[in-house]
Amino acid sequence: MVTFKVTDGEQGRWAVLEVSGELDLVTSPLLRQRVHDVVADGRHRLVLDLSDVLFCDSSGVGVLIAARRLLRSCQGTLRLVLPAQGAVDGSHVNRVLGALGIHRLFDVHPDLASAVREEPRSLSA
Repeated sequence: MVTFKVTDGEQGRWAVLEVSGELDLVTSPLLRQRVHDVVADGRHRLVLDLSDVLFCDSSGVGVLIAARRLLRSCQGTLRLVLPAQGAVDGSHVNRVLGALGIHRLFDVHPDLASAVREEPRSLSA
């Protein structure tokens, strides 16, 4: 059994949620709630580090899309950490988003250090 975990952190002006385990129908409500908690605390610059997510189903993808919509609604910024290469052929979430054709909707970074840099990157769509 894989343990699902969301760890809070901060890097400069960015709130960081490090996610590990399987992001699925059972666990995605926890991530959704944590994103809402960050925004409710007045933090509108959020990085979701998904480097250690081993599996992501449609409910997990739905949480990512909802997080993007929530941050955009309050003029915030969402960035995802999705390594192109990893222990097992790169990030599972990266492959899922690519297969669904929605990868371009997100501001994706290969590591946390690049995600919290201050240079602006425009979001597509």
